[in-house]
Amino acid sequence: MADLQGKVALVTGAARGIGNAIAAKLAENGADVVLFDLCPEEAGIAAAEQIAADYGVKTGFRRCDVSDYEAVQAAVKDVIKTYGGVDILVNNAGITRDKVLLAMSEQDWDLVLDINLKSMFNTIKACYRNFMKKKAGKIINISSVSGLMGNAAQANYTAAKGGVIALTKTVARELASRGVNCNAVAPGAIETPMTASMDQDALKALLSTVPMGRMGKPEDIAECVAFLASDRAKYITGEVIRVDGGIAM
Repeated sequence: MADLQGKVALVTGAARGIGNAIAAKLAENGADVVLFDLCPEEAGIAAAEQIAADYGVKTGFRRCDVSDYEAVQAAVKDVIKTYGGVDILVNNAGITRDKVLLAMSEQDWDLVLDINLKSMFNTIKACYRNFMKKKAGKIINISSVSGLMGNAAQANYTAAKGGVIALTKTVARELASRGVNCNAVAPGAIETPMTASMDQDALKALLSTVPMGRMGKPEDIAECVAFLASDRAKYITGEVIRVDGGIAM
């Protein structure tokens, strides 16, 4: 188990699914956790309070549209003031709007790029001086195996997730001399509310691409993030770690 006592973690898209599992795992390892999400206020507060009750750490919730530059700057500034800084930044927020390129609207292209990629520019920039001042920190960006391989009917999503990988490597180079690590995690087929609602034939087709023959769980991603957030990963930066059951081998 990673020792994150005394650390403050900020996790985006953290009210449910993979983001919530990540927030809970960081709390289990001792970190105080602030959840960012665009869900209803009461749902976000309840998610934060549940983590606090389960693990005895400080938690907070900020309702924030992470694609909105000014909103993110204000929310992160408030977190830094309230908690004394950010030690771990996990960029998890993301959406899909899948269609073949010919049928994809400009609106769906822009929306997915804004939430899945621009949001990471927003949060990293908001935390940048904080990390430079601390001369330490961990940034973990959630990409996807789709960003490594491409995927039909996901031009917007794969472009964004591929961009996340390039952004991760660039930030890693910029902040390495300051003692800050920046890495990406690339999930494969994971059990989430989105996959739970899939057509059974589509789900079978998806599973047929997984060498391990099963879906991963949000906790599988959370374990990898907790490792990257810990001192055990202090000499790892600019990496993309697949957690995908072998899809992208």
